[in-house]
Formats: sequence, structure tokens, C-alpha cells
Amino acid sequence: MKNNAGREIPEEFLNDRKAFESTEIGHPEIQRTAPKVRVSTGDDKVVESIEDVVKATVKDGMTISFHHHLREGDFIFNKVMDCIINLGIKDLTLAPSSLTNTMNDKVVEAIKAGTITNITSSGMRGSLGEAVSHGLLKNPVIFRSHGNRARSIENGEIKIDVAFLGVPNADRLGNANGMTGDAAFGSLGYALMDANYANKVVLLTDNLVDYPNTPASIKQTQVDYVVKVDQVGDPDRIGTGATRFTKNPKDLKIAKMVNDVIIHSPYFKQGFSFQTGSGGSALAVARFLRQSMIDNHITASFALGGITKPIVDLLEEGLVQKVMDVQDFDKGAATSMKENKNQQEIDASWYADPENKGAMVDQLDIAILSALEIDTNFNVNVMTGSNGVIRGAIGGHQDAATSKMTIICAPLTRGRIATVVPAVSTVVTPGDSIDVLVTEAGIAVNPKRQDLVEAFKKVPGLPLVSIEELQQRAEKIVGKPQPLQFTDRTVALVTYRDGSLIDVIKQVKD
Repeated sequence: MKNNAGREIPEEFLNDRKAFESTEIGHPEIQRTAPKVRVSTGDDKVVESIEDVVKATVKDGMTISFHHHLREGDFIFNKVMDCIINLGIKDLTLAPSSLTNTMNDKVVEAIKAGTITNITSSGMRGSLGEAVSHGLLKNPVIFRSHGNRARSIENGEIKIDVAFLGVPNADRLGNANGMTGDAAFGSLGYALMDANYANKVVLLTDNLVDYPNTPASIKQTQVDYVVKVDQVGDPDRIGTGATRFTKNPKDLKIAKMVNDVIIHSPYFKQGFSFQTGSGGSALAVARFLRQSMIDNHITASFALGGITKPIVDLLEEGLVQKVMDVQDFDKGAATSMKENKNQQEIDASWYADPENKGAMVDQLDIAILSALEIDTNFNVNVMTGSNGVIRGAIGGHQDAATSKMTIICAPLTRGRIATVVPAVSTVVTPGDSIDVLVTEAGIAVNPKRQDLVEAFKKVPGLPLVSIEELQQRAEKIVGKPQPLQFTDRTVALVTYRDGSLIDVIKQVKD
């Protein structure tokens, strides 16, 4: 059937799911689930090795999870997966908060061994994305946003049997936080969902500390086992991968134009709130926004999401009153968390679950996000490349797009590939969520936002154009793209934040 994003969804995947209908979630009453608890009255939860804890917890057919707060510096995932593969455990569902490049080859190995037969994640890249796109995994991957993952864990769609959580410190009963130790990475926001809802919780740390360990983001009431390892990870590699600070003149021009849009919008006022994405231009906006806030004597009530050093700099200057932190994207932000009481750790549900009693994303005035592709209906793709291969992540893209003004910043073209296209290859965030597109060639406002159109018309020099004109300019530069070649087999299901199917990804032909 065709959903309201205009995408054909195979009927076979709609048995227990619904097709995307609207960005409006409504006010349903939701039944939450609870984990099974193994009552513990012992004085010590420390076990000798990863192998011992895997033998005690993991069985064929289970669902296991990990977090990705250490990003490309993570050492835990591969250690645990090596043990699981060597023990011959089969038919597992892998349900991490996301998959980073350092995990890719090990997941491919586990799929080939029959250890992993199902995956749900916010995204994948590199060798794993390539392999899945060409049909390596028997069952389709389910891609969920960070808020959707929290929602799915809380209502039981994702039922985690064992969560393996790397932490930079823990005591013998499992009290832990992300703020101290050699591998400190700051907020444990995504891991907190696993700690709260998994049937078994295993902490892995290279830093056993005296009991009781405080402050405790993860508490002894949630933890079953603690394993001492040689090294949890390399915190210097948190800022690699999707997060990058740009010196590219085109990116900086786009960032300056985004700032112009913000300051001339009705939302730039005392006490406004905002979130920036992880792309080069989106991150660079903070530099320009800082000066505009100083010039206009305006402070923000809060900044949200994955946090970077430029955002905590605004906090320290008093330009932002609170930072609501679900993940830290660099060492500077991670270090700040333990030093600044106004940098509040939040879990993924508080951040963006659409089915709770009030997510932070619903209080956002402005979100600045990036895109691989955006089409003339303002639909955004952050998942698949121009060759159809999976190479990105939903992350919090859909979640933050609930803001009062959602801005996409992207170059008109990347090399010989158009960014603004007639139809995106994969719909990840629906066009109804997107208000403004900013490229170096001009600014396009969604026609549904005539209030913004009228506001921006009054600004001298603001280069307003239609999105159709931007698409045509891009096509003149790079030409019409050749149709991609796919098989009939679906390799991934892309869900909206309420769990509905918004698109599917087909297997790429060799």
C-alpha cells in the first residue's frame, strides 16, 4: 500500500505495523512494560570475565543491546561479540542505540556465523551498511530514531534480554556514571533506557571504584553483573565519525545564512530553545548564533540533544541557561558535564519519546539539522547514499524536527551528486516536519509556512527562492541522475517516531 509520505510499503510488513499517516502523534494511552528482575541480596556483583557473564546470560534467540556513547572509541562491543561468536550462540537480535564504524566488521562476521539474524538500530555505515544493502542479512533491519527506540523499549516492541553497557566507572554493585575515569564520555542518556528495561544488565568497566559510587546515573537496583576489563575505550575518538567541525567556506556560508534565518524568525527572542545536528554546517551555526545573541542581548532557556564544546561554551558564558544532554559529541562536552550543574543528563525517553508525558523535543523552538538529500516536497533522507547503499543514521533527526521551526542546512550539490532532488531515495523525515531549507544557493521555505514566508520577505538581502528552483539549479550542475537498480527484496524498514512504516530500503543489485 502507499502511505501518506507517498511511499509504497509491501503488505507483508504491515501485519503488526501501520503505515505512516501523519506527523501528529496525538494523545494515546500507552501500556508500559517492565523487566524481569533477578533478586540480588549479595555484596558483590563482580564476575571474573566476559566469557563467564556471557555464559550466564546469553542464550540462542535472545535480544542483546549496547550503547554507542563512545562512538568510534568503543572497545566493548567487539570484545563481547567475539565471546558470543566463539561460544556458538545463534539467532540473536542485535538492538544497540546505534552502530558505529568500529563495530561494522564484527557484526558482518556475526551475521555470517548465524550469530545475528535480526538488527534494530538508528543507523549503520561502512562495511556493514554495504553488506546489508546487498542482502547479507536474512531479515530486514528495522531503523528507529532515538525517540522511537525509547518508545519501543518502554512499550515492549523491543524486549532486551541482556544489555552490555560499557561505563568509565562502577562500584562492585553497579553504581556508575559516564563522567569520571580514563574513558569518561559524559552523558549516559541512551544507555539509561537499557539499564532501566533490560531483563539482565551487565556493566563493563576498566575503573572499579569504592562503594557507594556517586553520582549514580545507572544504579545498583538495575544491575546484575559487573565485569572488569582492561580498557573500555578511547574517549579521544568520541568526536570522530558523523560529528565534524568545518572550515569549509561553503559550510560556513550556509551556517551564516542559517543564522540569518534564525535571527529574523519570530522564534529568536528571550528564552528561546534550540538543537543543532551533527553535520558541519549545523555545528558551525553555534559560532554565528553566539554573536547574534550577544548583539541582541538575548539568552536561550535551553539547548538540547547531542552536545558539543561550542554549546557548553554558550552555557559557560551565560548565553544558554541549561543544557539538556542525552549524548556528548566531544571530550569538551563530556568534561563539562561533571563540572557544570546546569548541564543536565537526560535519558532518551525524556529527550524524545513521542509516547510519554512530555518529551524535551516538543519544547524546542528551533532545530538545525543536516541532510544527504531533500526533495521538492521537503522530505529528507539521511540514510542512503546516491548509490542506494545504507550509509547513515536517523539518530534524532525525526525527533528534533518536531520543533516550531525546523531548518535543514545542506549544500546544493556534493561533488557531482545533487542534494536537492525531485524525490529522495529514502524518506526518513517527512516534509510536513520541515520548515526551511538553507543552501549556499538560496533559502527555500515550505509553502505550508506562509507566516515564515511573509516574515522573511521583509528582510533585505535574504535570498528566498522556491525549492523547485533549487532542484533545477542542482540538476543543471550535475545532470539528471540515473535510476538506481534494486531487487524486489526489502533489506530494511524505516520507521517514523511513532513506529509507523515511512519507507523501505530495497536490496542493491550487484
